[in-house]
Amino acid sequence: MASLSLGLHVARKRGAARSGAVERRNLLTVCRFSVKTLIDRSCLETIDDSSPEFTNFVSILEQILSHRLKGQTMWFGYESPRSFWDYVKVACSKVSHSCIHSIESMENARSSRAKGRAWIRLVLMEKRLSEYISSALRDFKTTRRWYEDGAIMLGEEAGLLADTLICLNTIDFSFCLKGEGLNGSCPAVIDYTPYLKFIHSADSISSDEEELRTLGSSGSEKSTPEKMAASTAAAIFTEQSSWVSKCKRLEQKYRMALEQKCYLEEMVRLREAQLSQAMSQNKALQQRLTDTHLSHTLEKEQLEYIVLELQDQLTVLKNHDLRSRQELTAHLTNQWPSPGAMDTNAVALDTMLYRNRVGQWEEKSFQSLEQMSAAMSLSQTSLEPLHTLNLDTRPASSHWHHHGKEDTPSLIGLCGSLQSVASYKSLASLKSSECLASPTTEITSPGLTPS
Repeated sequence: MASLSLGLHVARKRGAARSGAVERRNLLTVCRFSVKTLIDRSCLETIDDSSPEFTNFVSILEQILSHRLKGQTMWFGYESPRSFWDYVKVACSKVSHSCIHSIESMENARSSRAKGRAWIRLVLMEKRLSEYISSALRDFKTTRRWYEDGAIMLGEEAGLLADTLICLNTIDFSFCLKGEGLNGSCPAVIDYTPYLKFIHSADSISSDEEELRTLGSSGSEKSTPEKMAASTAAAIFTEQSSWVSKCKRLEQKYRMALEQKCYLEEMVRLREAQLSQAMSQNKALQQRLTDTHLSHTLEKEQLEYIVLELQDQLTVLKNHDLRSRQELTAHLTNQWPSPGAMDTNAVALDTMLYRNRVGQWEEKSFQSLEQMSAAMSLSQTSLEPLHTLNLDTRPASSHWHHHGKEDTPSLIGLCGSLQSVASYKSLASLKSSECLASPTTEITSPGLTPS
C-alpha cells in the first residue's frame, strides 16, 4: 500500500513537472509570436493602448513575470499573492537612470499590478525593457528568493526571453500613463486565437476514412461472407498502402534531416578551420605589434639621445662662434691704425711709388742712350763713365730733377686720394713688392719727409 501511494506521488510529481514544462514552452512561444506581430503592425501604424497586439503582448509578459511567483508569508502561515512589480522594484534597483522612483510616485497607479503595467509601458517608450529584464536576471539571488522551482525566470529560457525583447527597441511606442490600461483590477487574459494553426495530418485522413467505412457498413444491410471477405481485403490493402506511404514520408524526412546534418557538420568544420586560422593570425599580429612597439620605443630613445647630443654640440658651436667674433673684433680694433697715422703712411707710400716709377723710366732711357753713344766720339765716351757713375752712385731716395720740370706736390695726387681708406689698403697691398720700401723706413728717413 505504501509503495502504491509512493508510486502515485511520483506519477503526480512527474505529471506536474511535465505540465509545467509545457506551460513554459507555450508561454515563450506565444511571446515570440506576439513580438513578431507587434513588429509587423508597427510598420503600418503607431502602437498604443488601443492596439489588440499590444494588449495581448502585455498580458503574455505579465504571465511570464508572474509564473510561479512566491507569495508573501503572513501571520499563521498565510500567504498573500504578490505582483511581479514587487520583484522588479527590488531586482532592477541597480539599473542606471532607473524609472522605478517615478513609477512609485505616480498618483493614478495605486496597486502593485497597476504600477507594474505602468512600468512596462514606460520602459517600452524608453526602449529599455530588455535591459531591465537582463539586469534582474543577473541578480540570481533575488530571483531565486522570489520564484519557485520551475519558474520561467529561473530557467535557461529567461535569457532567450531577454534576447527576444531586444527587437522591441525598433518600435516607437506611444502610451498614456493615465489611461484605462493601468487598471489593476482587470486580470491579464491571453488571446491564443491569432497563434493557433490547424494541421490536417495523414493520421487524421486515415482515421476519417475508417470512420466513413464503419458508418457505411453499419448503415447497410447484413453483408454476406463474400462481401465481408472483400471488405476485409480492402481494409488490409488500404492499411498496407497507408503504412507504405507513412514509411516513405518518414524516409524522406530522415534523408532530409541527414543532409541537413551533413551540411551543418561541414559548416561547423569550416568555421572551426576559419576560427583556428583567425586565432593564429591574431597571435601573429599581436607578436608583430609587440615587436613594432619595442622597436619604436628603442628608436625613440635613440632619437632623443641624438637630439640632446646635437643640442649640446650646437650650444658649443654657438659659444665658440661668439668667442671667435669677439676675438676678431678685438684684434681688428687693436690692429687698425689711427686716422692721422693712416694719412701719413698713405702720403709716404704714394710718394715712394711715384719716385720709383720715375727712377725706373730714367734708367731705361739712359740705357738706350748708352747704346746710341757707342758710335759717338771719344769726347762723348769720356763723359759716359762720369755720367754712368753719377747715375749708379745716386741714392734711390734722392730727388731726380728733370730739365724743364719742377718737383711739386701736385704730382702726388696721381697715386690716388690720400684721404680714402681704400687707397691706403691698395697701397698697403703693394707693401710686399720688391719695388717698394717700408713706409716706416721711408718716413723715418729725413730725406723723404714730404714738404
